[in-house]
Amino acid sequence: MAAKAGDNPESLMTLATVFCLRNLRKTMCYQGFRNKVCLRSDIFLPSEICDKLVNTYIELVHTDSNFEPEESFFQLFSDPRSTRLTRVQLREDFVRDRDLEAIRKQDLIELHLTYCNNLSSRSLKTLTCFRETLVSLCLFGCSHIFYRKGGAPLACNEDSEEEEDEGPASRQALETDFNFHGFNRLRLLNLGGLPDEVDAEALLKPLMSLTSLDLSNVQLLGTAFLTQWKDRLASLILYNVDLSEDVLFSPHNLLNLRHLDISRESRRTSKFKMNRKILTAVVQRLVNLVSLDMSGHIMLDNCTVPHFEEAMGRPRPLLFHIHSVITFVTGSKNEDQVLNAIEAYTEFRPELAHRAINQLFDIARIQHCSQLLRALQLVIAALKCHKYDKSIQVTGSAALFYLTNTEYRSDQSVRMRREVIQVVLNGMEEYQEVTVQRNCCLTLCNFSIPEELEFQYSRVNQLLLKILEPARQDESIQRIAVHLCNALVCQVDNYHKEAVGKMGFVKTMLHLIQKKLQDRMCDQVMEFSWSALWNITDETPDNCQMFLNCHGMSLFLECLQEFPDKQELHRNMLGLLGNVAEVKALRPQLVTPQFITVFSNLLDSKADGIEVSYNACGVLSHIMFDGPEVWAMDEPRRDTVMDKMWDAIQSWDVSSRRNINYRSFEPILRLLPQGISPVSQHWATWALYNLVSVYSSKYCPLLIKEGGITLLEKVLELDSSHPETKDMAR
Repeated sequence: MAAKAGDNPESLMTLATVFCLRNLRKTMCYQGFRNKVCLRSDIFLPSEICDKLVNTYIELVHTDSNFEPEESFFQLFSDPRSTRLTRVQLREDFVRDRDLEAIRKQDLIELHLTYCNNLSSRSLKTLTCFRETLVSLCLFGCSHIFYRKGGAPLACNEDSEEEEDEGPASRQALETDFNFHGFNRLRLLNLGGLPDEVDAEALLKPLMSLTSLDLSNVQLLGTAFLTQWKDRLASLILYNVDLSEDVLFSPHNLLNLRHLDISRESRRTSKFKMNRKILTAVVQRLVNLVSLDMSGHIMLDNCTVPHFEEAMGRPRPLLFHIHSVITFVTGSKNEDQVLNAIEAYTEFRPELAHRAINQLFDIARIQHCSQLLRALQLVIAALKCHKYDKSIQVTGSAALFYLTNTEYRSDQSVRMRREVIQVVLNGMEEYQEVTVQRNCCLTLCNFSIPEELEFQYSRVNQLLLKILEPARQDESIQRIAVHLCNALVCQVDNYHKEAVGKMGFVKTMLHLIQKKLQDRMCDQVMEFSWSALWNITDETPDNCQMFLNCHGMSLFLECLQEFPDKQELHRNMLGLLGNVAEVKALRPQLVTPQFITVFSNLLDSKADGIEVSYNACGVLSHIMFDGPEVWAMDEPRRDTVMDKMWDAIQSWDVSSRRNINYRSFEPILRLLPQGISPVSQHWATWALYNLVSVYSSKYCPLLIKEGGITLLEKVLELDSSHPETKDMAR
C-alpha cells in the first residue's frame, strides 16, 4: 500500500520530549519553593536533549492552547554542570529578559531571537555572556532590545532573581553602551529591523569574522563599512534597504560574496531605478556570485536578461531574480517555485510568503497540487509562525481548505490531518477575524465529524460556541458553525454531551433560536439549532433539564406558531421533546393543558412523513406511562388523548422508511412490560417492529443486545396487551 502524506511516525526523541514537557513534575523535575519546578539532582542532560527541550517548549507555548507554561522553566538550564544548551531558538513576546539571564552560563553556539519584543537592553548584557562561544546570532524583529526599561542603565546582577518590570522598554531610552566587542567567533548575524536610532556601523565594527550578514529593513547612512569583511563575507541581505549607486558601490568590493539580496517588498516604495550600468558593475565585480535577488525594483528598459548575461562576460551558473516579487514567486505558476518561495520567506518576510501561499491556493483550487505533503507542511509552518498576521492567516486557512478537500483526502495520513486540525483551531483561537473564522470553519467541514475531531473535542466545541456568542454574527459563519456544532454532538457518548452541555451549548442554541424568532426567519441556522438540541439531549437528563430551565418550551411554542408549515423544524423540535419526555423527573413539567393540547394536535400532522406525528405520540406515550394520577387537568381528557394516539398509530405505514437514528432502544423497551398504558406499549412495539423490519441489519442486533426479545415475550404474556400489539410483538 502506498504511503500517505505525513505517514511517518514521530521520532521517539520527539515523543519523549513532548511527554516530559507536559509532565515535568512526574519526570525530570520536582516542585520547589513557590511552586517553581526544579531539576532533580540525579538528572544530567546533554545538549542534544536540552536544545530539543527548550525549542519544543517554545513551539508548544505558541501552538498548543492546552499547554501550561512554567514560570521558572528556563531556570532548569541555569547550571551547565547538569544541563547543556548549544542551539536555542526563541520567539515572540513570551520571552523575557530573565529567561535569557537564566541560561547566561551556557556556552551557546547559536541563539536565534525572533520578534522578542519584551526583551530590553538587559538582554544585551546577557548576550555578552555568550560572546566567547557564539557563532550564529539572530535578533530579527526584536525592536526593544536596544532600549532600556524605565530608563535604567545597562546592568545585570548575575545572582539576582528579583522580579523585573514586564512592560515594554521605553523607545526614548536608547542603549548606547553595547557593541559586539569580544564576539570573535561570530560568523552569522541577523539584525533585521534594527531601530533607525542605532548606528549599525559602530555596532558592527568590532566583528572581524562575519561570513553572513542580514540587515533587512535597516536604515543605512552608508555601506562603506561593509568592506571590512571584503575577504570573508559570503552572504549579504539588504532587503528593503533604501538603495543608491553609492550604497551599491561597497558590495562591489566584497569579492567572495556568493549571495546578494537587494530586493524590496514592492516597487511602489522604491525611488531607486536599476539600470544597465549598475547591473554590469555588480556582476563583473562579484565574480563568485551565484545568487542575486533584485526583485521589487523598478527596472529600466535596457536591463534585459540578454544584457545581464552579456555583462557576466563568461558563462557561469547564476540564479538571479530581476522582476517584480510576484513574478519571481510565481514564474510560470510552477509549483516548485511557489513552494520554494514559501519556504524561503516564511520566517522573516511574511509579506512575500503571503503572496506565495496565495499562488499555492490557486494551484490547489484550479489545478492540482502534486507535492501535497510539502505544501501542507509549509502552510502549517507559516500559520504557526505568524498566528497574528492577518494576511498569512487568511491565505493560509484558505489554502488548507483546498488542500484537505475530497480530492486530496485519500493521500493524507491521520497524523497529517491532525496537524491541520490543530493549526486551524489555533487560527480560530488567536485571530477573531471574519474571513479567518469562515475559512477555518469550512476547513473543519472537510473532516469526518465527530471522529476526526474527537482528539480535540472539548477545544473545538468551546471555539465554535465562542464564535456563536455575538448576537449579530456573519450569516455564513453562523450557519457553518451551527452545522459543525450539530455534527459534533451527533453519535458521541453521553460523557461528551454532558461536558459540552456544561460549556453553555444548550443556552447558545436557544439564544440563536430566539434571535431568529425576533427576525421572523426560519433558515438553516434555526433548523440546525433545534437539531443540535435534539442530539445533545439524547439520553442526557442534565441537558434536558437545561433546556427546560432556559425557557426552551416557550421557544418551542413560539416556533410552532410562527412557522406552522416548516416540516423539518417540527420534526427536530418534537425529537428533542421526545428526549425530554424520556426523563421521568422532568415529565411533570410537560403535563399542562397547553402542552398536552399541542402534542395531541400534532398527532394529526403529516409533516416529514410520519416523523412529527410519531415523535408527538412518543412524548405522550411516556407521559401516559406515568399513570392517570399525574393527569391533574380536566381538559384535554386523558382517554380522549389516548384515543387520538391509537388512531394516529393505526394511520402509519409500518414499512415507512425513517429519518431517525437510534443508538439505544432502552427508552422504548421500558414501555413494553406494563399494563398502565396499553397505548404506550403499542407505540413502543410499533416503533421496534418498524425499525427491525425496514433496517434489520442495523437494528436486529441492537434489539437482541439490549434484551428486547425477553421483553417482547412478556408483552405476549400480558392480558392487558392489545391483540394488534401482540401480533407485532410476535
